[in-house]
Amino acid sequence: MIKKLLSFFQQKPAPKPPQKSGKSQNAKSKSTKPRPKVESTRIGELGEHKINIQLDQLPKECKSLSDLMLPNPKSRTGYSQVDHLVISPYCLFVIETKNYNGEIKGGRSDQQWTVSNRFKMYNPLRQNYGHIKAIESLIEGVPALRSVSMISFTMRCRFSIDPELRKIQSDELIVYDVELSEFISRKLLRLKTENPEPLFSDEQIQNIYDQLSRANIADPEVRKLHVEKITSNKKSMSNS
Repeated sequence: MIKKLLSFFQQKPAPKPPQKSGKSQNAKSKSTKPRPKVESTRIGELGEHKINIQLDQLPKECKSLSDLMLPNPKSRTGYSQVDHLVISPYCLFVIETKNYNGEIKGGRSDQQWTVSNRFKMYNPLRQNYGHIKAIESLIEGVPALRSVSMISFTMRCRFSIDPELRKIQSDELIVYDVELSEFISRKLLRLKTENPEPLFSDEQIQNIYDQLSRANIADPEVRKLHVEKITSNKKSMSNS
């Protein structure tokens, strides 16, 4: 009896199933290939989607416009392209969006900022100042205007900038795209505390909205030429 038990435990393990053919192994190895990178156009679309979500969270008395192309005789191209504009009872928020990856370095008075010390970009505050002036030159029938310049970066960046540009009392603000509505709401609260009387009435807000909507250039050929000139200027700047 003991011999039978010992022989039972000493039995060889069951043979392993035969390996699959080389074709199936190759198929498995192919499935582990890295995913292709997301195209820049797709990244831009995702960025704009995130900004639109932020703008949808603003108070109902605010009106917004996106992708405005306005005549600007002082610009090299003859136009200014405004990414986003928020018309609030207390000011205009002119928003320039940037899609960079890395460390952003720059000061308010610098002509150029750097991205991870690898390449340069034109100071976005100066760029947005030109947009603001183009907007203000087109608005008629409103006695007083106040504009706040906002530069929105994606969360793929980190800031090494003048800390004043992150403080809500400034009229020039550097923000992440996911905190855009928060900064606008905080700025409106501060302006309301400083002066409870709104700068613009509901009628004036609608008037500003209508004037800029009419001034917007939708012609695709003009827009294409504008982009080509900007690209050419960027290349000449990087080569200088």
